[in-house]
Amino acid sequence: MATTTTHLNFRGDARAALEFYHSVFGGDITLVTYADAHREQDAAAPDQVLWGQVAAGSGFRIMGYDVQADRPFDRGTNSFYVSVRSSSEEEITALWKGLSAEGTVVQDLGPSGWASLYGMVTDPFGVTWVLDVVAY
Repeated sequence: MATTTTHLNFRGDARAALEFYHSVFGGDITLVTYADAHREQDAAAPDQVLWGQVAAGSGFRIMGYDVQADRPFDRGTNSFYVSVRSSSEEEITALWKGLSAEGTVVQDLGPSGWASLYGMVTDPFGVTWVLDVVAY
């Protein structure tokens, strides 16, 4: 069965972003730097992240890396959202608290027409998260 993992692109702050997501979602964090991978062409940024991942037992998984300095990069505006859904209000509330602690609330967490809890928050790294409780 195929799965989808959101892969986020950063410019120099992938480590901080992945460590932040790890603090919110838990699980395991893996970080491989350009130096770790012996990427001589990227010697100017040896400690930046070539590939990173946060993977939690709950099924949460996200990847990210630092775009090389010689490649174009634009964070964009509303170019994507990351959706986190759960059947547990307690889990969504806890994740919301973590993401919104240093983020900007786009839509307060609360009841909606399709879910008992729904909210949107943009984290300190410019990523907008949509959190909701699945209504079956």
